Amino acid sequence: MKLSEKKRLQIIHAAEHLFAEHGAQQTSMDLVAQTAEVSKRTVYNHFDSKEALLYAVIENMLSQVTQDQELVYTNDKPMRDQLIDIAKSEADMLTSAPFLRIARVAFLELLQNPDMAAHLNNTKVGCMRYFETFIDHAITAKQLEVDDITFAAKQFVFQLKSFIFYPRLYGFELDAHITQDKVIEETVDMFLARYQIKSER
Repeated sequence: MKLSEKKRLQIIHAAEHLFAEHGAQQTSMDLVAQTAEVSKRTVYNHFDSKEALLYAVIENMLSQVTQDQELVYTNDKPMRDQLIDIAKSEADMLTSAPFLRIARVAFLELLQNPDMAAHLNNTKVGCMRYFETFIDHAITAKQLEVDDITFAAKQFVFQLKSFIFYPRLYGFELDAHITQDKVIEETVDMFLARYQIKSER
């Protein structure tokens, strides 16, 4: 690894730690340089602003999130079982320590930076990398009837996020009666109740 790339990673790792602990707004570029053990000029040689550094930190953190293999629709397995598999994979990612860390680093910045919010909103992670294609293939197989595939995919994921991701992000106490398995099954059953073709049920 070249020295310049090594220093760039030092800066990113230092910023990640500081942003997670103090928030990006409360972290100065001077502190980033000090923690990374580089000069402030070196920091600005790699990142011309704190916003650019934050983008790099989030992209680096996203690259470390474990994302399961993309699941492809098949006629050889019941629709409900396939959706359960997708939901379980998504839930595992949403509740993982690396993903929650990203969310905590980015959350306050997204409220103040519409451009960054739009960028992250367009960055597909987890099942959103393939779920629209899965739905499209299920429609072709006459298993689902969906007018707006993007809306249906987001509806599925947002239901999961509402119960198992956002409470953890905000530090809310989790309801012991609402288990992750229950959320997954109810999400899948609601999706099928809305979109599965009745004659195939």
